[in-house]
Amino acid sequence: MINREALREYASASLWVLPTFAGLLALLVGSVMSQIDLGPDSPLVFQGTADDARGLLIAISGTVVTVIALTLGLTVVALQLSSTQFSPRLLSNFLRDRPNQVVLSVFVATFTYSAAGLFTVGVASGTRVEEFPRLAVSGAMVMLFVSLAAVVFFADHLAHSIQIDAITGKVEHEAVRVIGKDWPGQVETTSRRPDWAVPVASTHSGYIQKVHLEHILPLAARHAVTVRLRRRVGEHVVAGTTLVWIWRRNRDDPPPNSEDFREVVNSAVRIGFERTLEQDIGFGIRQLVDVACKALSPAINDPYTAVQAVDHLSVIFSKLGPRPLGDVVMRDGVGVVILPGRRFDELLSLACGLIRRYGAREPTVLLALLRLLGTCTEFIGDHPDRAAVIHEQAELILAAGEQEITQPEDVVALRAGFDAVERHLPARPATAPPTPAQDAAR
Repeated sequence: MINREALREYASASLWVLPTFAGLLALLVGSVMSQIDLGPDSPLVFQGTADDARGLLIAISGTVVTVIALTLGLTVVALQLSSTQFSPRLLSNFLRDRPNQVVLSVFVATFTYSAAGLFTVGVASGTRVEEFPRLAVSGAMVMLFVSLAAVVFFADHLAHSIQIDAITGKVEHEAVRVIGKDWPGQVETTSRRPDWAVPVASTHSGYIQKVHLEHILPLAARHAVTVRLRRRVGEHVVAGTTLVWIWRRNRDDPPPNSEDFREVVNSAVRIGFERTLEQDIGFGIRQLVDVACKALSPAINDPYTAVQAVDHLSVIFSKLGPRPLGDVVMRDGVGVVILPGRRFDELLSLACGLIRRYGAREPTVLLALLRLLGTCTEFIGDHPDRAAVIHEQAELILAAGEQEITQPEDVVALRAGFDAVERHLPARPATAPPTPAQDAAR
């Protein structure tokens, strides 16, 4: 199952998989249509001679090859623009864009169908003048018109897909989809491993893309142990380092054998060369933060794009605000499997930290961050610890603006935004939750 998932994930981000299947399907359809004889008088069949059909198929094949080259060239331009102006982490979104894959598949299918059709009508003039698959030639003409429609659609889709609103909107949609997934047994507290835990090493290097806790739980129940992953989804693992910790409830119990768990654990934890949005809540936030920071760089200097990225982050945190966050715990009797997760304070710091530092001199960016925090106050409900985190981030934003902004009027507006956030905050506890740095020693 894990291998099928990895293959499906690879196929969804590849430009060649769907066109290849489309080309093979075109060969199959052409072969079937070549066997159908409706007679020369049918209005559905090609009415010309074999030489006419041969010339038509050659023209279609040559034209579609040119269109394929143009399509790939424009796609590369879009990928380069996305990488240099927005973020290199957005490339996977463009590669996964289904309309681009479908359009390229139409072109490849048309070329394959037309080129293969030359074998049925001959490649030298004067051959098979009377008998050739006329219906199949008509099919090539239909595919030509479909390809022309695909060219127009591709131009329109590409023009829209490279707009910043479309890019950030897609990231927001994917991030919200990940947030909406149900994790069984998710809790807010942070679990810690005892000092008698036994390590199990990873067999691969890369980023944790997806974890199947349900595959590890039966083994944990059979051995009456607790299994806790060392890294969270989206974090990097090096082969040979600890992937999970295993321990029994009491120190005096015989320690579990790590070799009993090595194969199951490594097969249940999918590790790849890049982060994906399957279970990684923080990846969508990271992409939007990258867009904002790139826009705030001196080479681009586009604060409004940064503001738009913050607006989309506000939508994401409106979904995160009421949601329980933290470690994912699954139990089966005496067996426990724990996947460490990100807390609200970590995600909010991820969203605000870099943008605050890069945009400290731009009041509109800092005000957008304060609006994001104001949005969070409306969705956190009865979570005083989250209110403390929002208050802390608001103070950092205000302090950064007061230090970097030179115009007093802009500072006044920033303080007004800070006061608006404070007015909507619920009661806060006296102490804030542990910071990510304090939690790093887990």
